[in-house]
Amino acid sequence: MSTLSFTTPHELQILLGERLRRLRLNRNLDQLTTAEKAGVSEKALRNLEAGRGSTVETLLRVLKALDSLQGIDLLAPEATVNPLDLLRQPKLPQRARRREKESG
Repeated sequence: MSTLSFTTPHELQILLGERLRRLRLNRNLDQLTTAEKAGVSEKALRNLEAGRGSTVETLLRVLKALDSLQGIDLLAPEATVNPLDLLRQPKLPQRARRREKESG
């Protein structure tokens, strides 16, 4: 089980902010350049990186500016077929049966 399961939402915000900051620094971008590229204020980016809360729009804009939109797939994976739903469906015939000849 992931240790993140036992983390509070506030701690998760701080962790996410730290990861975004490291990602930005790995891209060799300063806060002002990243904020301008994302179309957000520098203060909004600072708040996001500090884990002081932000909007989803700011998060998405920063991810896009950092060319890291694949993070969305990790946050909210595309729903797939639930194996339990498959078990609940009526069974389809496994083979065709020959029709009986009509007597006449």
